[in-house]
Amino acid sequence: MKMLIGGRWTEASDGGKISVLNPATLEKIDEVPAASRADVMTALDCARRGAEEWAACPLHRRIQIIRTFLEAFRRHRAELAELLQRETGKITAAAQGCIDGSLELGEHYAELARTLGGETFPMGNREGTENDLLVTVREPLGVVVCILPYNFPIDAYMHKVIPALLMGNAVLIKPASDTPLTDIRCTQLLLESGVPGNAVQIVTGSGGKIGEWLTSDPRVALVNLTGSTQVGIQIAKNCAGHLHRTHLELGGNDALIILPDADVDEAAEEAFRSRIGNCGQTCCAGKRFFVHRSMRDAFAAKLREKLRQVVVGDPRAPETTCGPLISEKAAGDLEAQLALSVRQGGRILHGGHRLGKTFFEPTLMELTAEADAARDLELFGPVWSMLVYQTVDEAVELANRSMYGLSSGVLGKDMPTMMRVARSLRAGTCVVGGSGAYRTCDQPFGGYKMSGLGREGGRYTLEELSQVKCIVLKS
Repeated sequence: MKMLIGGRWTEASDGGKISVLNPATLEKIDEVPAASRADVMTALDCARRGAEEWAACPLHRRIQIIRTFLEAFRRHRAELAELLQRETGKITAAAQGCIDGSLELGEHYAELARTLGGETFPMGNREGTENDLLVTVREPLGVVVCILPYNFPIDAYMHKVIPALLMGNAVLIKPASDTPLTDIRCTQLLLESGVPGNAVQIVTGSGGKIGEWLTSDPRVALVNLTGSTQVGIQIAKNCAGHLHRTHLELGGNDALIILPDADVDEAAEEAFRSRIGNCGQTCCAGKRFFVHRSMRDAFAAKLREKLRQVVVGDPRAPETTCGPLISEKAAGDLEAQLALSVRQGGRILHGGHRLGKTFFEPTLMELTAEADAARDLELFGPVWSMLVYQTVDEAVELANRSMYGLSSGVLGKDMPTMMRVARSLRAGTCVVGGSGAYRTCDQPFGGYKMSGLGREGGRYTLEELSQVKCIVLKS
């Protein structure tokens, strides 16, 4: 596939290419351009013109065009699910689920955009304003850069690109180099549905290079990233020079605190469910499981039994429940992180082995409180990290030691205790009665501390992707 710049299929001006591999087989699926700086500057020029053109399009017409796109998306559901599976390694049910969930997201934003209103302030609420009318309206920001992740490329597309367009912005998309194909195909469908060629661009290539060029350019109004905390910090520094707005959904090392009165079968099931999806490559998945010492052995035994039933293998096979990690590098990194955790006092209770180049055995590990993975090392793969505590206050304190605070959960039977824990955990979400692996269309999703800036979901997204103007009708 090629890039789409100014509505035209475009190769890199210097001929650069990047291969896209199937993570399950490491076979080449396709290749995409490695954009040069000149290509990115051309895309920004187009986007700047597109921002004016698209902002002039009335909201009802923008909604109509997006709904046309969603119908095309629905018609191409099977094609998109297959393409997504090939480039991400998701098992079949997960790939299809992402497509269906993304369609629901797009429809949600199209419906919500029609009713997102402003405010009217009381006339005469201050001396001298007796006959003045103050109202607010929402206007586009301009050029929005959307930097998409590899783990959920199509979900992120619907959370970032579609609402940005609905709010009248021009969008420049940078997909992950591992997973650009489904995002490119969606951009093609947007253009075919009536979005002007200058209003949506997609450029591919090295994130380090393209991200630097995009986030340091004065023509950009907002950078919307889902990615690692390290990348988010660098982007924030780049954006500071021009006071670009930033929306950063970053890393997480999410805690599930299992209280002493919790049902151990329910706890093991919730822990398993919260982590197995997408081969553990989910930002808000449960990653640190705090278990009271009285139930440690029973919990570990029940969770081990569930992990033994996991079928790792070809994501297309109907019996497979866990496919590959996104790349050979990702599997190597996870292997090294487990070895570090063992050196820091951790004990592997089940699994722990890399299978081939990109597959990994589901792993249960008991950590010491001082291990990196117990605090700030995010293990992105099928690893369940268990930490044993003695008091609830100790569990909360250990959970809050992390620099991250994306999501969290607490499981037990006593509601007052669970609510106290929920209020004490420093995370953007706390699920009472379950794990933090929870996200709906409306939910204000985002984190505390180094897990990011801003909230994504429902009206929160539409508000972040627009700006408020106050209009005063002065008597």
